[in-house]
Amino acid sequence: MALFRHGRELDPANALFRLQGDLERTFDSPFGHGLGLLGRGVHPPINIFRSGEDIVLRIEVPGFAPADLALASQGQTLTLSGKPSAQIPAGGAYHRRERAGGAFSRSIQLPREVDPARATAQCKHGVLTIRVPTREEVKPRQISITGG
Repeated sequence: MALFRHGRELDPANALFRLQGDLERTFDSPFGHGLGLLGRGVHPPINIFRSGEDIVLRIEVPGFAPADLALASQGQTLTLSGKPSAQIPAGGAYHRRERAGGAFSRSIQLPREVDPARATAQCKHGVLTIRVPTREEVKPRQISITGG
């Protein structure tokens, strides 16, 4: 007859498996964002939507001056990279650091019907807005009919 019973909650192997699961969840989503499979390490956050005939990308870049950002296109891929110029002063240290920061680079594949070479970008209040117009050849056009 056993005087002491231990269940699954006291089993050292199960405790290690629980710890392993907790660590994996923490590293998969370190800031608590439910970003799904593609959310690991995604910085800065981006929304992409259609507005009229254009594709619009809105990217949150707080703390970045327009001079700190670089936007390039190659084929149907837009690449945004940035490195903040403002850092902690020399000899300073963080008391608390909750915002993700530092240098980044993100590439976004665009649909074939848009023309990245004619994209325009504007940075205002920490939000970068990129408008990519539709190619002229894919826009609907009116064809005139002549009588003969």
